[in-house]
Amino acid sequence: MRLNGLTVGIPREIMPGEKRVAATPETVQKMKEAGAKVLVETGAGENSFFNDEDYIDRDAEIVKEPSELFGHSDIVLKVKEPSINDSINKHEVELMKENSHLICFLHPANPSNHETVKLLADRNITSFTLDSIPRISRAQQMDALTSMSTAAGYKTVILAAYHLARFIPMMPTATGVIPPAEFLVVGTGVVGLQAIGMAKRLGAKVKAVDIRNEANEQAKSLGAEIIPFEVPQELATGEGGYAKRLPDEWYEKERELLAPYIKESDAIILSALIPGEISPQLVKKDSVVQMKKGSVIVDIAVDQGGNCELTKPGEEYEYNGVTISGLKNLPADLAVDATSMFSQNVWQFLSYISEDGKIKTDKDDEVIKNPLVTINGEIVHEGTLNAMKNS
Repeated sequence: MRLNGLTVGIPREIMPGEKRVAATPETVQKMKEAGAKVLVETGAGENSFFNDEDYIDRDAEIVKEPSELFGHSDIVLKVKEPSINDSINKHEVELMKENSHLICFLHPANPSNHETVKLLADRNITSFTLDSIPRISRAQQMDALTSMSTAAGYKTVILAAYHLARFIPMMPTATGVIPPAEFLVVGTGVVGLQAIGMAKRLGAKVKAVDIRNEANEQAKSLGAEIIPFEVPQELATGEGGYAKRLPDEWYEKERELLAPYIKESDAIILSALIPGEISPQLVKKDSVVQMKKGSVIVDIAVDQGGNCELTKPGEEYEYNGVTISGLKNLPADLAVDATSMFSQNVWQFLSYISEDGKIKTDKDDEVIKNPLVTINGEIVHEGTLNAMKNS
C-alpha cells in the first residue's frame, strides 16, 4: 500500500481567518485505505463544518496538543505555510520531527517566508509547495493553485464590491443615469478570468491586461476590453501556459502603460502571478495617489509579494482615500467548497509521490521536482533561490 506504515498529521490551521483544513473525512478514509495512520488535531475541521466525530468515524485519531501531532507525524498536510503557534510560543516547523515531510502552500519565494524555508532545511525536512505543481494534464487533479484561484477570483470581486464607495452596475435614478463602475484586472490567469466573469455579472465595465496572448484572448471572450501590450511570447509564456518572469525593462513598460488606466479605475484586481516566484510590482505609490477617492485595490498576488507597492500582507487599510486590500486567504471565506477542492488536490499529490510506505523525490519527474523546496538539508526550489539571491 502507498502509505503503509506512515503517519499523516492534519493540524488545525493557525493563520488568522483561515477556515480551511487540509483533509476532509473523505480523504482521511482514502489515506487509511492506503495504509496510513492519520492524526487530526482537535477542532481542525470545525471551520469547514467537520467535527471531530466525523474524523473518528473514518478511523482517524484525534490529538489535543499540536506538539504531539507534529512530533509523531511522518507527513504533515497543511493549507498555509507553517508559522509561530502563539498558544505554545513555538514555530510549527520546530514541532516537526527531523526527516519528516511537509505538503502545503508554502509560498517559498515570498521574502516573508524565507526564514521558514531555512528552518525547514536546517531540520532536514522534505517540503513541497503546492503553488509550484506544473499545469500539465497528468497533474491536473493535484493543481491546488488552480482550484484555489477559482475561489479567490470569485471572492476578490465580492470584496471589491464591499469596499467600493459606489454602485457597480449602471443605475438609472430620478436624478439621472449613474454609469457602471470601471474595473481593471491585471493578470488574466484563473484568478483574473474568474474576476472578470464575476465583475461582468455584477454589471461593471471591465478592462484587462496580461503579458500572454492566449490569456488576453480568454479575457476578451468573457467581455473584457483588452489593453494592448505587445510582449514577445517567448519571453512571456512558459510551460503549461503560465506567465514567465520578464526582464525588468518590460515591467517598467507595463507600469507606464497601466498608469492612465489605474487613474480612471474604480476597482483594480491585481492577480499577476508567476508560479514559484515573487510577483512583479506593477502598481506604484505614484499611481495609487492619482486614483479616485473611494476606489479600491484588491491585491490577490499578496502571497507571493503582491503587485502593488503599498499592499500590506494580511491587512486592509485606506491610503489617500483608496482602500487597499492585501488579505492573504480569500478562499478561506468559501471554506466548504474550497476545502472540498483543496483536500482532493492534496490527496492526489500525496498519492502520486508515495509508494510502498516511502515518499518519492525523483528530480527527473517535474510533478515532484517543481514543488520540491527543501530536501537533505538544502533549499532546491529555483524560484526561492532566485528570490533569496535578489532580496
